[in-house]
Amino acid sequence: MLRVDIRDLQKGPVKTVGELRQDDPAFNGLDLDLAGPVSVTGQLQATGPGEYLWRGSIHGTRQGECRRCLGEVQSALDIQVDAALFSSDPDAADDPDFYFLPERASHIDIRDVVREELALAAPIGLLLCREDCAGLCLSCGADLNAGPCGCSVPAEPV
Repeated sequence: MLRVDIRDLQKGPVKTVGELRQDDPAFNGLDLDLAGPVSVTGQLQATGPGEYLWRGSIHGTRQGECRRCLGEVQSALDIQVDAALFSSDPDAADDPDFYFLPERASHIDIRDVVREELALAAPIGLLLCREDCAGLCLSCGADLNAGPCGCSVPAEPV
């Protein structure tokens, strides 16, 4: 449950556990190539009138091409969220530190936090198959991770 009824928070903190499929509309426009669903666990609690705090973790796997050798890569996304603040205070509407809630909001949707945290944690084009990836030969295009390519020109990785 990643969408919490605000009335439930009057009884105390609410556990948030859920999974978002890689094609969830929350990820539209992010240009993330997720290898599977994203799992989310955490806890949402009221901190004052119209103010709420969510702490939790987000786990998933990103896939793509290595930026040096163009091989297939999967990279774990393990994100800890120490504090996501929601507020219905009108002053919070323009404050980037808060997720603004309309005055008559009845629910809090944690998917907004998941979207933002994934966007910040998974910069585009920075996937590597391994830190010491040798890349491709500039002359012949051979994968230098498999060994020297045999070109007469010294190979330089891409």
